[in-house]
Amino acid sequence: MRTRNGDHEADLIVARADRRVVALEVGLAADVSGEDVRHLHWLRERLGDGLLDAAVITTGREAYRREDGIAVIPAALLGA
Repeated sequence: MRTRNGDHEADLIVARADRRVVALEVGLAADVSGEDVRHLHWLRERLGDGLLDAAVITTGREAYRREDGIAVIPAALLGA
């Protein structure tokens, strides 16, 4: 998903029939910074309860949830 002017984007949006979504960003780094999740925060502000969850897929080793509620998921765990 990308806004018309390109200011905001998410790499993957999974939508349910009720129009609620999960948003995913894919990163090439092991660590996740505030810059990496800024578009997910923007989407949360726009969708409110319409955003079921948001996550960043990384090259890291451990899954966790950031203090801001964004999940961090190592790509290696997706195939396990």
